[in-house]
Amino acid sequence: MPSFHRSWPGMVLAAAVAAAAPLAQACDAGRVFADRDADGRQGAGEPGLAGVRVSDGVRIVETDAQGRYRGLSGGDAPVFVVKPAGHTLPRDGALPAFWRAPGMQGVDCDFALLPADDAGAGLDVLVFSDPQTTSAAEVGYYDRAIVTAAARSGPARLGLTLGDVTNDDPSLYPAINAATARLHTPWLHVPGNHDLDFDARDDHGSTASWRAAYGPDTYAWEEPQATFLMLDNVIYRAGQRPAYIGGLREDQFAFIGRYLASAPRDRLLVVAAHIPWFDTADAGRPATVRGDDRARLFAVLRDFPQVLLLTGHRHTQQQVFHDAANGWQGATPLHEYNVGAASGAFWSGAPDADGIPDATMADGTPNGFARLHIAGDGRYRLAWQPARVPVDDPALTPAMALHAPKVLRQGAYPAWGVYANVYMGHAGTRVEYRIDDGDWQPMQRVLRADPRLVLENARDDLSETLRGRDRSPEAEPSQHLWRGALATGLAPGMHRVEVRAFDDAGAPQQASIDYRLDMFED
Repeated sequence: MPSFHRSWPGMVLAAAVAAAAPLAQACDAGRVFADRDADGRQGAGEPGLAGVRVSDGVRIVETDAQGRYRGLSGGDAPVFVVKPAGHTLPRDGALPAFWRAPGMQGVDCDFALLPADDAGAGLDVLVFSDPQTTSAAEVGYYDRAIVTAAARSGPARLGLTLGDVTNDDPSLYPAINAATARLHTPWLHVPGNHDLDFDARDDHGSTASWRAAYGPDTYAWEEPQATFLMLDNVIYRAGQRPAYIGGLREDQFAFIGRYLASAPRDRLLVVAAHIPWFDTADAGRPATVRGDDRARLFAVLRDFPQVLLLTGHRHTQQQVFHDAANGWQGATPLHEYNVGAASGAFWSGAPDADGIPDATMADGTPNGFARLHIAGDGRYRLAWQPARVPVDDPALTPAMALHAPKVLRQGAYPAWGVYANVYMGHAGTRVEYRIDDGDWQPMQRVLRADPRLVLENARDDLSETLRGRDRSPEAEPSQHLWRGALATGLAPGMHRVEVRAFDDAGAPQQASIDYRLDMFED
């Protein structure tokens, strides 16, 4: 989303610390070893590991029979290990120790890999996007709402954050990392447009503060069920408006081409980035992503049988299936899941009993996170997990929210409807409803604002005092809203409406809501 152009105190501090500290050895060479006692040092009986890939972001080398690597340029950029399946890494809180950077004091160039019991039937991944915290209070919202809900949703073996970790303030990185660490899960990050240093002279300099905290901006990570290609696709344009655009640099294309040339093809390839690969600009406005860069990326992805794109940035939620119209030439459409924001609508809206803002997004999606389950054969399932779901309202479930008028005139023209906002829905989603145990009927997908958020806008308008620090966003057309007409020819009294939506695996999710028919005496 649009950024304020300002310098970061954190960036200045990071630069000062780096300048004052003696430089560590440039990681042009080093060793990767099996850390059997998990002490971070190579001891007797801990062999080097052969065939592990190590990169400086452009070059990729493999370790030899003794686990040694050489031939990189670690004085220019972070050097990182491509974590192979069957292993894990030591962590600092949630952050895996998979990279070394120039200026990292007291750190050698060796990488310790720990054995991992990850050969199970599936991989569960937590996917966060746009926590976008502006203050310590908002880090607290993230901790109490998102992290707590993620912990309750069940264990996961990996976590991803798709950019905009904070809202232009890297001094908050340690606090938000500490909150994420409560999940006891290795966590990977890519930068967003709110993670840039806007007083930088060029694109490389714009991620200096981010790299100091999270390491390389483009890298790969392997699990038995999936390969994760993590990409910085925010191109900073100093002195221009807008100050950034979606795209990729030449050094990134060099790494992507070299890595994918030998990447496993027998598992899902997940490509994670911040800015959507589909253009989101209004008519007459500049493009939001460079079409030539997208075409080049799609060309190298084409030969992989299973690919999933994950992006963020929009603070709404949408599923897109790329085809030849926007440069995808694969045998089947390319699925992009544009993930909703952890911060929802920027931590806005009336607070709940715990003081956490409502944060519903402009398309009616509640703030939250996604869970990605990847089976051993690479097939995957996605689900949206709202941060908070009322336990006593059958119209509000983790999968959808229903809206219907409370009362209609018995015998009136049936011009009013029940609405279902199915958070993970798309054009191919099957959504049905029935009234009073009648026959199931299809609902119609409509492109309009969620009436639940329209009502919240009205409450803000009508209130004579501020209901929270910031109002809920103005409702905009939702990509996942369905409507069904409400019958008015039934007997006076209460009537139950049930809605069921089938996910992409064919599993149904249900919710229900009541409305009443009253007689009107003229």
